[in-house]
Amino acid sequence: MLVCGFITSLVSFSLPAEELNVRPGINRYYQDPDWQQWVNTFERRGREVYDKRHAIVDATGVRPGMAVADIGAGTGLFTRLFAERVGPEGRVYAVDISKSFVENIIRTTREQGYVNVEGVVNNPREVKLPPASIHMAFLVDTYHHFEYPASMLSSIHASLKAGGRLVVIDFRRDPHRSSRWVMGHVRAGKDVVIDEVTKAGFRLIDDKPLLTTNYYLVFSKS
Repeated sequence: MLVCGFITSLVSFSLPAEELNVRPGINRYYQDPDWQQWVNTFERRGREVYDKRHAIVDATGVRPGMAVADIGAGTGLFTRLFAERVGPEGRVYAVDISKSFVENIIRTTREQGYVNVEGVVNNPREVKLPPASIHMAFLVDTYHHFEYPASMLSSIHASLKAGGRLVVIDFRRDPHRSSRWVMGHVRAGKDVVIDEVTKAGFRLIDDKPLLTTNYYLVFSKS
């Protein structure tokens, strides 16, 4: 009995600690979202990533035939742009934790003639994509919504093909320049994000000076 108890103790100590939620409740607004409200929020002039959406997509280097995951796809702004770029031989996965967002993305993309878009309702820990299924994972103003960043990054890493890219675009968090909303809403600044993504098995290969209120980081799967 003592031996069995000792072995049990060893096993329990060898198990990794469960990752803690770093931003509880940050995604509560997306549980039952008003579609049109978020279209008006995400797809409006004055939002930097909307105003520069075409330059952002150009800078990814996405080509026809590629498979891209738009993670945290929201209203599908970038999903539609990528669907056009990858063409009928490519595929775009619109990944979001909101079933309503995903259903509306599929509805609107089908209405616009895009049949190369697939909707994926994920959860806060996983992207729910097959292993080695995508050439690029794309996150725009999404990383700061990760409740379990280590788990999500591990899932993204597994979904990327060898040599695949991860693009992270998010708000600059600078107490001297950022708004009060950014400072209160965004958990981590660029340096912290680079550190977390690198520890998840990625290598930073570019820090593009394309944006002002946001940064634009490109990582490769290493």
